Amino acid sequence: MSHEHTTPAGESHGSTKSYIVGFILSAVLTLIPFGLVMYGVLPKPVTLLLIVAFAVIQIVVQLVYFLHMNRHSESGWNLMSFIFTVVIVVIVVVLSIWIIWNMHYNMMIH
Repeated sequence: MSHEHTTPAGESHGSTKSYIVGFILSAVLTLIPFGLVMYGVLPKPVTLLLIVAFAVIQIVVQLVYFLHMNRHSESGWNLMSFIFTVVIVVIVVVLSIWIIWNMHYNMMIH
């Protein structure tokens, strides 16, 4: 017996269990990088790489457990939403790195 809710169109809205699993995974995927930064147990480049990896995993968890993206998509909307998410994340990350590098470069010259 599943507690998964569906709309008249057949879209899945998840169950209480899936929301709890998603929340716990999100909390763990947030606490681990926080602990790595607070306690400084690894070298900075390794810590940065792990933070980025956990962020990517966090995005996938959010998409699967809270936005309910799965392979049973009608009309490709899940795929389009996923592509849009990837594009926005890449834009934000790349432009943030570019802005920070540019600020650092210009501050060190003057």
